[in-house]
This record gives sequence, structure tokens and C-alpha cells, in this order.
Amino acid sequence: MKRPFVMWPDKRLRSVAADVADVTDDIRAIWADMVETMDAMPGVGLAAVQIGVMQRLAVVDASEKRGQAVLMANPEVLHASGQMREHDEASPNLSGVSAVIKRPRAVTVRFLNDGGELEERDFVGLWATSVQHQIDHLRGKMYFDHLSRTKREMLLKKARKLTR
Repeated sequence: MKRPFVMWPDKRLRSVAADVADVTDDIRAIWADMVETMDAMPGVGLAAVQIGVMQRLAVVDASEKRGQAVLMANPEVLHASGQMREHDEASPNLSGVSAVIKRPRAVTVRFLNDGGELEERDFVGLWATSVQHQIDHLRGKMYFDHLSRTKREMLLKKARKLTR
């Protein structure tokens, strides 16, 4: 089921999501909804808080052909490369605006997978950008928090104008 997005400046987007104790059928159902919602955007990732579910759940699919989503509970970056990559990032929670953000080009992430097992996986390029973006959401951060104060204020002002 495609779910509606929580829109900025909803305080849930600034809240830290709760850890997931176990991967249950309820968690798998949320992941299924998240993948459907992400694919409908279309996007390359989604964090549960973006749809108002305050649990540390994320899905990422930066594949050319869809259907390769990685389902993650409690994702955390264990290692990030020193090499940086720039990418134009946006969020359905703040529509109509985007910004070029610089993040590590590759990351190693540990998470609970859909089988409830602890997994470590390397992500590179757009996959790495997306997983870092989702982890930020789970920590109550938005992509524009990586901008200078001036650029962030300009982006939010532009977004406010678009919603009027």
C-alpha cells in the first residue's frame, strides 16, 4: 500500500526513530509499503519516518531495473570512504527543491535484514548516497542540514514560496 508522506516542518522529521527489536511480519508489511511508496515517487530510498512510522527502518533501491530493494532495520554506518561524491538530493517531505550534497562515495553498513539476521554490506555511488540519506532521516536530520546556514535558509525560503 502506498503511504502518504509527512510534510516539512512536521516535528517527526526532526525526531530520532526507535530501534527495531525484532523483524516481524508487521515490520515486513511496513517494508512492503515503503518499497511501494518509494517506487511510486519514484525514488531510490525511503526511511520509515518519512511516512510517519517512527521506527529505524529504511529501504534502498538504486538499481537500473527496480525490484532490488535492500530492506534494513537499525542501519548504521560502520565505515565511510575518504573519497567524497556529490549528488543532487531531494525529499518528498519538502517537494520542489533540491541541493547538491557531498557525502562519502562508499560506506559499510550494518543492519538487520528481512530474515532478522545481522548483515554487513558495502554500498557505493548512488546506493551509498541513498543509504546515508535514509540514516540521516532516522536520526532526525534532513539532507539540507548538510548545507551552510545561508544555503539552507535560501532552500527553505524557496520551498515555502512553492507551497503557497
